[in-house]
Amino acid sequence: MGGRRERGPRERIHDSGGPGRGAARGGRSERGPRERIHDSGASALADEELLAILLGSGTRGRSARAVAAELIATGGLRELARTSAGELRRRPGIGTAKSATLLAAVELGRRLATRRLREGDPIRGPEDVFHHFHATLRDAPHERFLVVLLDGRHRVMRDVLTSQGTLTASLVHPREVFRPALREGAAAIVLVHNHPSGDPTPSAEDREVTRRLARAGQLLGVPVLDHVVVAERGWRSLREDGAFDAVEEGPPGGSPLRRPQGRPCGGR
Repeated sequence: MGGRRERGPRERIHDSGGPGRGAARGGRSERGPRERIHDSGASALADEELLAILLGSGTRGRSARAVAAELIATGGLRELARTSAGELRRRPGIGTAKSATLLAAVELGRRLATRRLREGDPIRGPEDVFHHFHATLRDAPHERFLVVLLDGRHRVMRDVLTSQGTLTASLVHPREVFRPALREGAAAIVLVHNHPSGDPTPSAEDREVTRRLARAGQLLGVPVLDHVVVAERGWRSLREDGAFDAVEEGPPGGSPLRRPQGRPCGGR
């Protein structure tokens, strides 16, 4: 009318700043997480905003931020970190690509938060073991039993996952524990497992497994230096708790792992 042409949807989109970015309160356009992260920094964004950036897009009728908020509605980021790839893919709005992005981000966060031991690093005490494994094992839904292979100077060669599930003497067999150590010429090993309950207090089964493996190590010439239980609320050394005393001769307690002077090795 009046000689003016009706403006189409594409033109109106550009006028309003894009779909979903029309005028907000006070006539100012709504700023999304991607704009805010550059203006205010990542620390100023809520958890669901950071997740929305990772997701990139939402689903029909739901924004990326709405999908992100639903992901952490019950257990927060910690529960999300415990979620498996299969569980993530089944969540509404999360497919294979988005679940891979989230899992990668969680793993990068774990690695950044962990003082990881690299090949050639010396282990000076159970606290070193805790700092290396804590971020990885604290969110594991089941018990994991690992062996850290050490050379003659107690330096890390690598760590090996030997079993998963409830820790029992029948599940943790000396053959599986010592096979990588013998194959790779390790001079000693450190045993590590987690308690998903969050409480690092060793159980009677933990002590029995420790004694059994310590005896096997004596026979094979590959001593077990310690067995460290890692949990959300800290760690416990079974050597310092006396689990090795019935197997080895000499003064009770005390870890043979070398520690720097003046460095405490507690953690209870």
